[in-house]
Amino acid sequence: MKNFIKKLKEKILKEENIEYEEAKELLKISVDDTEMLDELCNSANEIRKVFCGERFDLCTITNAKSGRCSEDCKYCAQSKYFKTGIEEYSLISKEKALEEAKKVESEGAHRYSLVTSGRGIGKNSKEIELLEETYNLLTNDTKLSLCASHGICDEEVLRRLYRAGVKTYHHNLETSRDFYGNICTTHTYDERINTIKLAQKVGLQVCSGGIWGLGESDEDRLKMGFELKRLGVFSVPINILTPIPGTPLENSKPVNEKEILRMIAIYRFVLPKAYLRYAGGRIKLGELQEKGIKSGINSALTGNFLTTTGTTIQKDKEMIRRNGYEV
Repeated sequence: MKNFIKKLKEKILKEENIEYEEAKELLKISVDDTEMLDELCNSANEIRKVFCGERFDLCTITNAKSGRCSEDCKYCAQSKYFKTGIEEYSLISKEKALEEAKKVESEGAHRYSLVTSGRGIGKNSKEIELLEETYNLLTNDTKLSLCASHGICDEEVLRRLYRAGVKTYHHNLETSRDFYGNICTTHTYDERINTIKLAQKVGLQVCSGGIWGLGESDEDRLKMGFELKRLGVFSVPINILTPIPGTPLENSKPVNEKEILRMIAIYRFVLPKAYLRYAGGRIKLGELQEKGIKSGINSALTGNFLTTTGTTIQKDKEMIRRNGYEV
């Protein structure tokens, strides 16, 4: 297996793509085989250094509209179908968004995103007008790279966001196509993919990843990685499920920390040039969180997340520098 890992690494360093079946072989590495797992992680780190360098990217989000979501995503506290006690509120004001943005900018964040609950933003809604005003204000009054996460949107809405200063659209696949029906029934996988393609069409970069720990298999996670590769996604947030009381997944079994580490490294083999981004639930890696930074991770969502607690920007900057990155 050691020779196989080396062979794949060298193939990637020559800028050749590995095939699904080749990546699948890496799943045979036992998480209890410390030598082989280290070989995989170290190789992933080498790939990251060659294609991405030493710069570490930090992004932050604001929960800009909370609760009452029409969709039934089984992991989510904001769905109207589940009783989770989540705080509910309408779209925040542009002044509040600017206040939040300036705060994280002063603390060292590179990117800032507004995230809204709901299926998506309609082209004739009052919300798109308010969002345009907000992003224009953020463009003029901060130096942050602006991201947006507003669900399933059509081409016109995405183009209006782009013209208002948004650089990146965030829209997770969440899991593989094969497993998606177990997680959501109110919209389809193809609707998500179509939104990604439309965002790219109007000039937006796309940030898209998923959640590990929904009950999916290792192969489902790998299939999602290859789907993201086919779509040309440049930033891949990796979330680890935080089971939320009141949701159908509240009693989900945690993913083994070393399985997470192995999959992070495999994702770097599959997506050598992407930002692999620590996102929600990464604290579940415990002491292995820093090992992940040496296994292919080169970006992170920092601060608090949508409905769960994260970490501080300062603590993340300390951890990043401790592991040899530039912030």
